[in-house]
Order: sequence, then C-alpha cells, then structure tokens
Amino acid sequence: MSTARSLGLWTDGVNSLPTGANNAITDVPGVTVGHRTLQGNGLATGVTAVVPHQGDLFRSKVRGAVEVINGFGKSGGLVQIAELGTIETPILLTNTFGVAACTEALIRRAIEQNPKIGRQTSTVNAVVCECNDGQISDIQAMAVTVDDASAALDAAAPGVVEQGAVGAGTGMTAFGFKAGIGTSSRRLSIGKQEFTLGSLVLANFGRAGDLTLPDGRRPSPNDVSAPEKGSIIVILATDLPLGDRQLQRVARRAGAGIARLGAFWGNGSGDIVVSFTTADQVVHEGPDFQTVQMLDNDHIDVAFRAAAEATQEAILNALAAAPAATGRSGKVFPSLADWAKEQQR
Repeated sequence: MSTARSLGLWTDGVNSLPTGANNAITDVPGVTVGHRTLQGNGLATGVTAVVPHQGDLFRSKVRGAVEVINGFGKSGGLVQIAELGTIETPILLTNTFGVAACTEALIRRAIEQNPKIGRQTSTVNAVVCECNDGQISDIQAMAVTVDDASAALDAAAPGVVEQGAVGAGTGMTAFGFKAGIGTSSRRLSIGKQEFTLGSLVLANFGRAGDLTLPDGRRPSPNDVSAPEKGSIIVILATDLPLGDRQLQRVARRAGAGIARLGAFWGNGSGDIVVSFTTADQVVHEGPDFQTVQMLDNDHIDVAFRAAAEATQEAILNALAAAPAATGRSGKVFPSLADWAKEQQR
C-alpha cells in the first residue's frame, strides 16, 4: 500500500508535528477501524466503521462536535451531535444511498447491547456520513445492506488501517484521480503530557487540475473541465481532553488541511467534519452535576495544527493508496501513485 510519504508526496514543514506509530487514526488509544468492500457486477462501494472505544458507547458516550463546512450532504445524526455535544454510536461511512441501511445497523446493535433503548430510556442517535460514489459504482443498486454495515463494525481493529479503494472509499475519486479512504495522525506534547490526534477521511472531492502538493507541484489527470461536485467526510479523534465547543474549533481546522491541497469547497461539495475525544467520557445516566475536564484554550493551537496537518496528509494517503479505475461512463480515473512514480524516473 503506497502512502504519500513513500511516494515523496509529503513534505514536512519547519514546525510539523511527528506522526503516531501507524500514522493512522488508530494511534489514538481505543479507536478501531473496519471495512466492508463490495465490488463486481457494476459495484464499487462499501462501508467503513470508526469505533471510538471498545466499551458500550451508549452508556459511556464520547464528547463530540460537528463542523459543516459546506452542507451538500445526506448524513445522519449530526444535528444531535451539534446540540448535545456527545456521540453514542460508532461512526459509519458509506455511499449516499447506503445511509438508511447503516443507520438501521447501528440502531439494532445498540438495542442488542441496551434493550431499554426506546422503551425505558432514550432512543439512540446513529451517526452515518456519506459521499456519492456514482461515477464509478451503480449507486441505484442500493447495494449496501444492514449486514454489510454490521460486517464493517465486526471488522474494526486497531493498528494499521487499509487505505485507498476500500470500504466506503471503493468508488470515490478526488481531484480527477482515484481516491477513497485515507488516514494520518500527529503526536502532541502539552506540558509534560503526550496526546495523539488522528484523522480519517473519505475523499471524494476537488476539481481536476486543482490538486496542489505540499512542495508546490500540481499533478494533473489531464481532465480539467469538470466542475467540483464531490464531497469529503473527515473524522477527527483524539485522547486530548476537550470540551464540545473546543472539539468544534478543532474540527474547523480540518478545513485548512483540505484547502491547502487546492479545494475551495464548491457548491456541490459536501464537506463535513466530525470530531471526538476519548477522554472525559459522559455517562448515560450520571449524577445531576458532572465535571468536565478540558484543555486551557491558551494551549489549543497545537491541536489546531494537528487537525490541519493530519487531514491534509490523510487526503494524500487516500489518493496515494488508490489504483486507477474506470467509471461507469468509461472515464478513467488515474492513480496519483502512478503519476508520482513517473515523476521519479
């Protein structure tokens, strides 16, 4: 699996932060990622699961936030995150017409763990985000099922994350190249403590010809006429104690990482960031008053930098890991890795 670093596409700046051990969102302790890939018979789609921790998420929620950079999207569960500042299910990524099946899978799994949901206690807020993979996959086939979503959840594991044309990213494209799932992480030092922030992206955005690498090069897929109509979903995870307001501020900085690569968040692009911290979890049925542990804002700049850097590199990793593919109309989406290797000759 090629990465931006292995292909010479990533350039650290003077103040760049170090990566985690796997340079992945799973470097945040407890976070796992799983994929379910559907290919063949006109399909190139799937589901990717991001699980914040290995306990009962409904009973022990993580603090979260959402930043809608451009709202051309059909995601589920974002309104409640914005209102309450917590996340109580894993986060599933899929294609636009797979949101309902993924939502059902999350609800059913939560009820299995907590039979009182919707009866003796509150309902559950399933979190699903999407991008349109219809340029490559037959999206009208409505191929993603509850079982596929469950399989992605069951496959969630720590360690190295498979990237590129896998899971929800199987049929995605970016800047005219084949793209998909990408991830990266950064280590943070605050006082005498060490923390990690990781980014995972579903990259399906950017106008062909606009991609700008960190060293200033402008790879072109030789098709610069089409307008930007794609989307990007960014999931940010950290173990840094942050309040939900702070998490939204950090999420907003993922937009800097997107913009550094040449995107301008076009009219038809759904650009959405969901962030969470595994620190200071919220008990479902806790005491009347709960304390909140959060970073002093005077130290938050390092988290802002980490969000921008990790998101920028995650997008490049999504592009670097994805092989060339042919769309349903016969259009070829080349591989950025092939372009990079040609430049090295």
